Amino acid sequence: MKTLQNLIGGNWEDSRGDEFHEVINPATEEPVGRCPSGSPEDIRRAVDAAVRAQPAWAALPVAERVRLLSRWADTVAEHAAELAEIECHEMGKPVALGTAFIGGAAQAFKAAVAEALDYAFEETITSPAGNTTIARQPLGATAVIVPWNFPVPMTLGALGPLLAAGNTVVLKPSERSPLSAVRLLELMDLPAGVVNLVLGDARAGAPLVADERIGLVHFTGSVDAGRRVGAETGGRLRRSILELGGKDPVVVDAGVDPVATAAAVAFGAFANSGQICTSMERVYVHRDIAGEFIDALTDAARTYTLGDGHDETTVLGPLVDQRQRDIVHRHVTDAVERGAAVHTGGTVPEGKGFFYPATVLTGVDDSMLVMQEETFGPLAPVVIVSSFEEGLERASASRFGLAATVYTNDPAHMAAARAIPAGVLWVNQWQGGGPERLYEPAGDSGMGATGARAAYDAATRPTSIHTAA
Repeated sequence: MKTLQNLIGGNWEDSRGDEFHEVINPATEEPVGRCPSGSPEDIRRAVDAAVRAQPAWAALPVAERVRLLSRWADTVAEHAAELAEIECHEMGKPVALGTAFIGGAAQAFKAAVAEALDYAFEETITSPAGNTTIARQPLGATAVIVPWNFPVPMTLGALGPLLAAGNTVVLKPSERSPLSAVRLLELMDLPAGVVNLVLGDARAGAPLVADERIGLVHFTGSVDAGRRVGAETGGRLRRSILELGGKDPVVVDAGVDPVATAAAVAFGAFANSGQICTSMERVYVHRDIAGEFIDALTDAARTYTLGDGHDETTVLGPLVDQRQRDIVHRHVTDAVERGAAVHTGGTVPEGKGFFYPATVLTGVDDSMLVMQEETFGPLAPVVIVSSFEEGLERASASRFGLAATVYTNDPAHMAAARAIPAGVLWVNQWQGGGPERLYEPAGDSGMGATGARAAYDAATRPTSIHTAA
């Protein structure tokens, strides 16, 4: 079992801390790696390296930074299947699904860094009083903290604009899925210190967020942890981009194909065992098609076969660990005890692995845990509504606002759906859109606009230089 190392200033080295934990394969419950728990000294050294490397990296022409980063993206794409195998070992995602997401993430990374070629890092405004040049400078050393559910794609998504804009990065992956981050950086061929990797839990994360030299923290994770990050960075008058939890709704209107829509909702609710920030976690379906939709959703759920993600027949891998499975089952148990009906799933399987079946619930109400708290598991709780307007109203009644999905054939209803407070609204296609998308979460789902040009605005600081006529 390999003991993982940090990457600091271009060198792989042991942690200066003396505590470690095992990384567990959630399908077999066997250890697959030994990860340091982190230490302030690891962080100090990594930030030192990022600070030293940043001036030379920023001094490179934008086109050269883009060339180097694009080359890395091509390498990642070539190794997508290998990286997906590692993600499967550490957090259970089926290899086929992981390969598709990593390949897509490499393409998105390449597109995001190419945006730097057209971004206005400098522009001049001429007036009778003289010329004003607006120069957007990099922030310096930055921090990226990513969660365990999509370690490679989420790392690439955060890194692209930060690096292309001339910043350097200290990356801290989740302590639950560090193996793929290590391999991702082994594949990297950038100047020493441009990207540094520090492994660990809060013992690494807290000192990284608190370091005065970090100009921006890009954090993806839980609401509670995000609040702590926001309080720390705000107190230091530094920037943070926070993408936190979600309780994403889907509203299914009358008039849509109930069977096809149910299949789409099943994928949105059960893909990656529901361990996606934008998973469909609340389903509001019009009463006119509710019966047929629920039957089709139940039938679709039963096709999500459980198993080790290395098996090509597996559709639903395990949850990341026992703790996560306990949360999921607690939500189901709470709903059933308060009157909900289980159409399929809802029981903890026997045997090894942290598996949980695709589960469909009806008879739920908005006071239940499964409708109030982020589940992050393969559950589809369904509420029957009397009108599309009621569906929108109930979809909007949440403290979360990450994303929302609406299925409707009515143009007026499509327009009305814009009132849902969410960073992203998908109409008739979950996860639709391309690299030009930009958004900011609403409510407790986070803060800080990102994507496309907004990512470059966040990664730079504007300075105005006025020269008198």
